[in-house]
Amino acid sequence: MPPELVMRGSLRLSSSPAWRGTQIGLRAVAIACAALFAPGTEARAAEWRFDVEFTESAHARPYSGRVYVFFSQRNREPRFGPNWFRPELFIARDVSDWRPGERLTFSTRETAGMLAFPGEPAEIDPAGFRAQAVVRFNPRERNVGTGPGNGFSPVVTAGAETLAEPPLLTVDRLVPPREFRETRWTRLIEVRSRRLSEFHGRDEALRGAVMLPASYYDQPERRYPAVFIIPGFGGDHFEGITNEPVRESNEAGVEFLRVVLDPGCPLGHHTFADSANNGPVGEALVTEFLPEFDRRFRSVAAPTGRFLTGHSSGGWSSLWLQVTYPDMFGGTWSTSPDPVDFRDFQRIDLYRPGENMYVDGEGNERPIARAGERVLLWYRSFARMEWVLGHGGQLHSFEAVFSPRGDDGRPQLVFDRDSGAVDTGVARTWEPYDIRLVLERNWPALGPRLAGKLHVFMGDQDTFLLEGATVRMKESLERLGSDAVVEIHPGKDHGSLLTAALRERIRREMTAAFLKQHDAR
Repeated sequence: MPPELVMRGSLRLSSSPAWRGTQIGLRAVAIACAALFAPGTEARAAEWRFDVEFTESAHARPYSGRVYVFFSQRNREPRFGPNWFRPELFIARDVSDWRPGERLTFSTRETAGMLAFPGEPAEIDPAGFRAQAVVRFNPRERNVGTGPGNGFSPVVTAGAETLAEPPLLTVDRLVPPREFRETRWTRLIEVRSRRLSEFHGRDEALRGAVMLPASYYDQPERRYPAVFIIPGFGGDHFEGITNEPVRESNEAGVEFLRVVLDPGCPLGHHTFADSANNGPVGEALVTEFLPEFDRRFRSVAAPTGRFLTGHSSGGWSSLWLQVTYPDMFGGTWSTSPDPVDFRDFQRIDLYRPGENMYVDGEGNERPIARAGERVLLWYRSFARMEWVLGHGGQLHSFEAVFSPRGDDGRPQLVFDRDSGAVDTGVARTWEPYDIRLVLERNWPALGPRLAGKLHVFMGDQDTFLLEGATVRMKESLERLGSDAVVEIHPGKDHGSLLTAALRERIRREMTAAFLKQHDAR
């Protein structure tokens, strides 16, 4: 889950676009979001039509895939949506061998095969909204309207009547590629992975932004411990770009290299876990990326000099890497991790027969996000929004990591998108990724190797209802006799957990761990 929050100062703080302004936005939009996502909400019916085409200059060949029309009253360009907490209307349909110059119609009179959000096509009214078409020309990009290589049209404003003179949205431009601009204090590392390339049948690489310490150029013989920072859902290595070194004053003058890793993939966030759908990402990191990083930069090329941290999906990833490769890293400081116990997957027991993602045992609609006691997002409507968007969303990203690959070549779904019913058979295949269960089943071997290395922090009012799973893991680790530090912070949510004090504490503890482990060698 977003946001990507990594530490400022010693470890830098940044946030994904989907989360900017959250501290204000969560409360400001709560009422509006609750109304939009409320079960049974229906917009007034209206008849409308939009025609879409694409030019040969944008895409020279026939196209098969998903085509969208996004609507917005807030964004200058509707393609920048939908925002999780303030979503607006959009429609989509899949095409096969759609040719340049051929018109594709979206209309309330031709709804067969059309997808729409927040309701059915006949239930939405785009009058007064800005409209923009998007074509997902780049299937390897998880973002839709902002994904490099995807096509988009100019913006038009929909009138009250679009049947007599339907707007023509001509997709004639492409989202440009993102350019990583190195600075004196941030260097790009991109390592081609043989393992991932063989798995996907195309060239694949792992990337990171390496943030250099202040003394890096003045002390050319010095070697530094490294902190590997994993962004949350929607984050990437671009968040590590800086024009200044990280100024720090640590015990014994310790300074760190900081590596902001890119966890993005076509199906969402790969979490650096080997999977049937995303490939051997963890193995590629440990056996290919780390050796190359150690070769290019003056790192302490040993577990005693490698530390992990991350927030949200990055919190889960950093904990997973430490547990999976206990001898490769000297400790993890994971904050607000995604579910670490699938008996409490945002308050849903995936292993219990009869469970439903949309409603609880009494038939009440389930929330997926909150601000205190106020519901921000409902599971049913959030899942619908992602389903209309297609691959790359948060919920399907979990399935891409945890599920087997189906006969259709896609990740098996853990719940039915229409009814919300959980497929417990698929859920059971998730057990190898249930961190609490992995620890319990392998504790005799893992326990000694993880001594002093596990640090997990969670707010007791987590925005995405993640605290329950962390509490269960804490209780399990206590029963196992672990020295793991698992703290539940009162009054903190997903965004407010990482205070300046906690960031400073993490930096001090990493420094102490490095000095203790490295001096003991």
